[in-house]
Amino acid sequence: MKYTQLGRTGLKVSRLVLGTMNFGPQTDEADSHAIMDAALDAGINFFDTANVYGWGENKGRTESIIGNWFAQGGERRDKVVLATKVYGNMAADGDAWPNHDKLSAVNIRRAVDASLKRLRTDHIDVYQFHHVDRNTPFEEIWQAIDVLVQQGKILYVGSSNFPGYKIAQANEAAARRGGTIGLVSEQCLYNLAERRAEMEVIPAAQEYGLGVIPWSPLHGGLLGGVIKKEVQGGRRASGRAADTLADPTARAQIQSYEDLLDKHGLEPGEAALAWLLTRPGVTGPIVGPRTAEQLASALRAVELELSQELLTGLDEIFPGPGPSPEAFAW
Repeated sequence: MKYTQLGRTGLKVSRLVLGTMNFGPQTDEADSHAIMDAALDAGINFFDTANVYGWGENKGRTESIIGNWFAQGGERRDKVVLATKVYGNMAADGDAWPNHDKLSAVNIRRAVDASLKRLRTDHIDVYQFHHVDRNTPFEEIWQAIDVLVQQGKILYVGSSNFPGYKIAQANEAAARRGGTIGLVSEQCLYNLAERRAEMEVIPAAQEYGLGVIPWSPLHGGLLGGVIKKEVQGGRRASGRAADTLADPTARAQIQSYEDLLDKHGLEPGEAALAWLLTRPGVTGPIVGPRTAEQLASALRAVELELSQELLTGLDEIFPGPGPSPEAFAW
């Protein structure tokens, strides 16, 4: 496994991030534990989750699965850089009691204690804001975070799904307070088929020293060889991938992508991950394996070296927006 610093911090993290959103809803606890063991054995030390994972009446279930894994010992907790998130409504029926969601100081305090209990640990390494809270000023948010840092309950703070200007606002507010490190990472939707983050989110993250952690690196399976799998009688596309393939133009684009990688003798999903690892500012993509086989495929991406010819071909199929501000200015 290869490692890098998380943004401007001294924290070393693996170039792949283990996403745990499937733990509980799609992968049972025993298999989830086996995947985490395999990830740790392979050198992945950065695990990502969220308090709402488990969804519906099972919100919090994923954190509990991870907590039970930590409780098995074997230095599991000491070896893991643990990231979780706050913002979501934790009520099973979706009807949150006032102050039981978002980023008020009251909810941040409540949410971190609940996550620590489920995760069976005394601290969270990277505590992430799952979304922008338009009703809570950053001065209040940072005051709450400073208390948690002083208490030793969290070490670093990251954002998720923040636009570039909110990254700037958050870190400028932290700088005004003094003594607050501010955001150190941004978790955003970013992959070959969805490159809008290159316009402002990634430039802002680089300017303020945030590590970029792309989620949905295969764009809901669209970049994982979905057409080839259909032809071979494998798992059919669903969700975002199926919706995209219903458009003839988009289907032709994905077919061109798969044909290009077939020409280079590469698996589409592995190449899509490897492409992200070449992008400026990217710490590592989040991989969310449902099975041990999917984890093994993701691990191979770290060792792939993509030729300039292939990178050029990928840019031709999936052109990015171009540099900011030229991309939207002229």
